[in-house]
Amino acid sequence: MEQSLRKKLKSLSRDDASFNQLKELFGNINTQKSHFQEHLNLLENAIENDYDSILITELALEKPGPPIVYVNEGFTKITGYSREEAVGKTPRILQGPKTDREVLDRLKRRLSRGRAFFGKTINYKKDGTEFVNQWDIHPLTDEEGNITHWVSYQHDITERKRAEETIMKTQTHFDDLRKHSKSTVIDVDTEGKIHSANKSFRNLTGYAKDELKGNYIWNLFPHKYRNSLKTRFEKQFDQSDFQGRTFQGIIKHKQGLPIQVEGLTAILELKDETIIRADLKNISLQKRIMKKLHESNEKYDKIVDRATEFTYKTVLIDDRFILVYLSDEFEKITGLSAEDIVQKGKIYSYVHKDDVEILLTHLGKVMGGEAGTCEYRIRRPDDTYRTVIDYGRPGICTAGGERKDCVRGAISFKTEAETVGTGH
Repeated sequence: MEQSLRKKLKSLSRDDASFNQLKELFGNINTQKSHFQEHLNLLENAIENDYDSILITELALEKPGPPIVYVNEGFTKITGYSREEAVGKTPRILQGPKTDREVLDRLKRRLSRGRAFFGKTINYKKDGTEFVNQWDIHPLTDEEGNITHWVSYQHDITERKRAEETIMKTQTHFDDLRKHSKSTVIDVDTEGKIHSANKSFRNLTGYAKDELKGNYIWNLFPHKYRNSLKTRFEKQFDQSDFQGRTFQGIIKHKQGLPIQVEGLTAILELKDETIIRADLKNISLQKRIMKKLHESNEKYDKIVDRATEFTYKTVLIDDRFILVYLSDEFEKITGLSAEDIVQKGKIYSYVHKDDVEILLTHLGKVMGGEAGTCEYRIRRPDDTYRTVIDYGRPGICTAGGERKDCVRGAISFKTEAETVGTGH
């Protein structure tokens, strides 16, 4: 016991008996303090490799927000705020211009119902640097089950999002090429006679190639439009009448169904003739899609909180990758039991059989110390498969009571879903 404390206790004591009682009391308090500090240190050491950042707040959700009561060392490394600077403040110190308000509103709705939250948005470090923060927030309860605090496990996934964006930009380039190849195109000569039409146009109108070639373009339009179109071709040909011209109209399906289209015409100068090319869009289809989307707005509102990604951990044992952890979102996304999958241990049991080698190669590189991203397909509740982006990085986790090198992965759906038939 410190000399100054001994003197203070001596001055407050009536006699030696009282002094000895006070010394014993303060000794017990110090022992308990050391015991709790030891447990806290063990807890932090156990989780420091599993989470980039941990903070605990009080329960209140209304402005100015719940005060922070604890942050770990990972929080200070990511954000630049010391523990002294963070404790007593609210998580609002991390928010800024690009922080998604809708995500924060969804976070508040879920916590106000006592539910866990999983999501991501842009946050800001003390120096103003942006980073992409992924939250995993859960309630802490007392012995009677009452919620007393919120614990927030956080990841800085900025590097991962950059890797995803690189993949998506590459994918967009190929999507543009594919979209061009699927344009709905018809070519006519300067007299209005159909020269050729691609497969997309033939599918749109129901005509075969031989039925179109040599026919006149105005015969594909309802009677009330035919004369005006025919007149345009009967007069002296002038390129300016067709080059870069936009138009809207109705063409007629072979079975008589009217199809509203809009298009753009261009002039093609071939070796021995001039061709007018019309690139069409099916407005009727767009209108039906927009109507369907409008009718489905309520359904979209209901699925805002659905999980769109999950995390996992896998270790390498006897040259096999064994699952040791799947987050709760896995079951919501796939309809499969996370507990059953982890018990089986096979990370590829929910992966399309043609993509297993892609996943195993990816895991091997990450286990070798190289963070990376790959794409493959996972099974959904209806036994179709959906393409996901898997961002993996090296880590340390506990398996079989031992600390081992592992792959910590986060899996998210691509922006556009790709579904295929069953793979097993």
